[in-house]
Order: sequence, then structure tokens, then C-alpha cells
Amino acid sequence: MSPIVSIRNLTKTYANGFSALKGVDLDIREGEILALLGPNGAGKTTMISIICGLSTPSSGQVLVGGHDVVSEFRETRRLIGLVPQELTTDQFETVWNTVSFSRGLHGGKKNPALIERILKDLSLWDKRDNKLRELSGGMKRRVLIAKALAHEPRILFLDEPTAGVDVELRRGMWTAIDRLRATGVTVILTTHYIEEAEEMADRIAVIRGGEILLVEEKRELMQKLGRKQLHLELKTPLGTLPPALAALGLTLSEDGRQLVHEYGNGAGEGRIGQVLAAIEAEGLSLSDVSTHQSSLEDIFVSLVEARQ
Repeated sequence: MSPIVSIRNLTKTYANGFSALKGVDLDIREGEILALLGPNGAGKTTMISIICGLSTPSSGQVLVGGHDVVSEFRETRRLIGLVPQELTTDQFETVWNTVSFSRGLHGGKKNPALIERILKDLSLWDKRDNKLRELSGGMKRRVLIAKALAHEPRILFLDEPTAGVDVELRRGMWTAIDRLRATGVTVILTTHYIEEAEEMADRIAVIRGGEILLVEEKRELMQKLGRKQLHLELKTPLGTLPPALAALGLTLSEDGRQLVHEYGNGAGEGRIGQVLAAIEAEGLSLSDVSTHQSSLEDIFVSLVEARQ
């Protein structure tokens, strides 16, 4: 199956010489949730702006549904819904009117039943007659999603959709986005809340300095780069690490109270029994044992730091 978005050798250089994108290649599959992660200034918003037709590339090509975003912009814009970072809404308009207007803006015929379903899916139905200035920040973000969905796009871009939203509303929005994926909508998510990517995404793309560092299935990435640590609390602190334990790859904490055995992806896992036997042979007593597994945030930080 052809990707719904195909990016080839995409570059963007501004008049001041700053290069925001440097030969980006990326395919986005239809119906997936792709999390695009990167630090501030990495090029996330620039790439989204080009795909959505809000900015022009310096070179390269972007196809959306097989259409070129530059030469066939009318066709590509009909396929795309965008939820921007900024809360850009008409404060004195009602929820119903602003969502309905957005559908008409994209050339869609009136469809009150569709607008009703979208508002209900996003828990906005009870607020349909409220003016936007009467809503909380979280509710306004839901309105932005409703506007982006009003013309029935096949692709939805969410640029920091839960920034400034409380935890309860954030989880409600995750549920709404998951329902969208179930209907076949492709979702591209940028976020600073990496737990969102870990919770929702099918694949992870990491961008830094205008370049894609990797694109991986989330599960494969967690297996490949995730590490586990076995933490062994000592009843009596050690001054130095015994050579027999050092030979097994253990490390000693600065305060001498904890031994750490790191393993992952099958490496070192089979040595746990050997490690425990060696500790016993050294005459050491343990007060506690715990494990820690790398989160997606740990992996992201290590990837970005490794490329600095």
C-alpha cells in the first residue's frame, strides 16, 4: 500500500540562511498514529507547515494522497486537518457556528448530523451554543480539533494538542484521538509530553536539527533501545566494588549502598542468577531488590544527546 504522505529530500532554508529542514525523507502510513518527537527548533512545525500548504519548501517533494502539495494544493488541503499550537479562534462565535463555518470554508456542504457527531465525540455537545470566550483552554483545544475534522479529512495533524491542558482533559483528548484512528483517520502528533507518544503512537519519528534521526515501530524501538536495570540495595555499604562483581558488569553507587546490573534486549538477562550467586559468595547481604525499565522519554533523551 502506498503511503498517504510521502516526503522526499525535503529542505527548507530561510532568507537569513537558517536551514530548518535538511533532506528529510519520511513515509506516513494510512490509518496510523505517528508521533513526531524532537526538541524545540528541531523542524517539526516547519515540516508540518509545508505538508499542510502553509509554507513552501526550498527543495524536495511532498505527496499527500498521491498529490503534490505545491502544484496540487487544492486537492491536498481537502485531505488534511490541522490543529495548530496556538488557540486561534473567534472568541465571540459559538462552538456550533465556528465548526460549521470551518466545514464550509473547505467546500463541504452543510451536514448538521456530522457536526453533531463530531461535537459529541469530543464532549462538546453540551457547549455547542456557548461562545468560545466562555470555554476553558482545554475545551478550546477540543474546538480546534472539531474544526479540523469538520470537512472529513483523511489526515489529522496535531501540533502540541494538549499543551496547557489539565491531566483529566488530556486523557479525554487521547480517547477522542484513539476513536479517530479507529475510523481510519491518519494522525500525526507532535508533543512535549512523551508519555502521550508512549501511550498512543504506532510509530515514533525523532527529528533533530532538521534531520530525521530514526523512524521505528514503537514496540521495536522500546525493545531495541530500552534498557533494564536491576537495583540491589546493600544492608552494609561498600567502599569499593569487588573485582568478581565488576567482572560481571555490575556498578556501585556513589554512596556504596547500591549495586546496579544493567541488561536488556536479551543481553545480561541470563546472568541474573550468576550475579546473585556472586553477591552471596562475597558475603554481602541485600535489603531490597528492584527493577527499572527505560521509558520512551529515556530513549528519546539518549538519542538526542548522542547526536549533539
